[in-house]
Amino acid sequence: MSEAASARSRLTADRAAGLGPLEPMLRAWLPAQRWFAGKGRAISRLRTVSAAELLPPGSTPGLLHLLLDVDGDCYQLLLGIRPSPLPPALAPALIGHAEAGPFAGRAVYEALGDPRLAAILLERLRSPGTLGPLRFDRDPQAAVPAGLTPRPLSGEQTNSSLIYGDSYILKVFRRVGPGVNPDLELPRALAAAGCARVPAPVAWYEAELAGGEPLTLGVLQPYLRGSDDGWQLALRRLGAGADFTAEAHALGRATAEVHSALADALPTLALGPEQTARLAAGMTARLAATAREVPALQPYEAGLRGAFDALAASRGAGVPAQRIHGDLHLGQTLRTADGSWALIDFEGEPARPLADRRRPEPAVRDIAGILRSFDYAARSHRPFAPAWADACRSAFCEGYARTTGRDPREDPVLLRAYETDKAVYEARYESRHRPDWLHVPMAAIRRLSEPQRPAHRMPPPTPGSTPHPKPPRRPLA
Repeated sequence: MSEAASARSRLTADRAAGLGPLEPMLRAWLPAQRWFAGKGRAISRLRTVSAAELLPPGSTPGLLHLLLDVDGDCYQLLLGIRPSPLPPALAPALIGHAEAGPFAGRAVYEALGDPRLAAILLERLRSPGTLGPLRFDRDPQAAVPAGLTPRPLSGEQTNSSLIYGDSYILKVFRRVGPGVNPDLELPRALAAAGCARVPAPVAWYEAELAGGEPLTLGVLQPYLRGSDDGWQLALRRLGAGADFTAEAHALGRATAEVHSALADALPTLALGPEQTARLAAGMTARLAATAREVPALQPYEAGLRGAFDALAASRGAGVPAQRIHGDLHLGQTLRTADGSWALIDFEGEPARPLADRRRPEPAVRDIAGILRSFDYAARSHRPFAPAWADACRSAFCEGYARTTGRDPREDPVLLRAYETDKAVYEARYESRHRPDWLHVPMAAIRRLSEPQRPAHRMPPPTPGSTPHPKPPRRPLA
């Protein structure tokens, strides 16, 4: 029997048997993971969607790939199987010990922490093909060398990543859904369009389940060794009292280049008055829901609603919409070793349904995310540095205009609506997860709720002009 046929046979048996003795340990382990969305509540339903062994049966260690339905959400797990006890280096990855079933007497653990098993995953990506429900594919022009040493990337929340030999980075998506993930779709489209601002995928893998679209499970891209995370770079400059406007201006140009390439490569549309009204209504509904959850927001609700009412009333013509990053902030940018800017992590907001994240939206949504990120950086500094944030915001918009010919501030109604919507989102996030940080979005909420002065159009930047003369956490993911 071929390897693929054997895997399909094992898959059928695994589905019929269910999780069996693995279920109790996974029920206890899953809610403790940072990437698990159901924190704080007990798991009601846990069932196997698919199962495949990535190594022949009886291998030591073994590598089991699972897709699990957890209360309606689908999660990807890679489990290592070894005789007990685990080596000390793998002890932190332990999930539990199987007492019955095919893995009886063995330790079950998170496989991405095991260099031997992480290397197997890369080998599968180097050799396109299928294994049970899994399909591995790569760019035919890319040659990924063998034997690259893997190491996990720490500090992530919604996914897990592995770095191979300081040459490639593999993002393993944890919560997955039918359809191409934008973090594969958009970088591939940008690479085909010749845009070098985003690392091009070299390999990826998916699950093909009966009766549905493939699920994107992981993407391998070049690792930009020696790059500075944009958020950390901004904080260092801020802490040193150093100017950041030249970097902000260059980041504006890079963002505009990516937006322009996406608009050329993928379909665009114009949101008519009815669609714009629905967009504003969605923002209003999110505001109302957040005000019920975050009492500190309630005194400002009426003023904030004015930004969304103005958006709904202002649109006789359409609002341009296109594919965008969807969750852009300084932590999603890298200043590379040659001094240029790159944008990463095109997944969008993981909490939103995948279909929503693949929908065209106004590019100003990304712009508002970066502008709010400058404010987050300035608010994390003691004392608060409003002039630094204002200068960076202006420089970013000027840089954006240098590429597109249009300054985002020329449409103050649209920009204010998206900044307000982002600040409301931030207030809800901070209230739930980091209450000590709630003051950061609340400062923006107070400002955005005030009556707006009559808007004036920003003049376009003069060619060759110089842009206007800083806590240790990333902005919201």
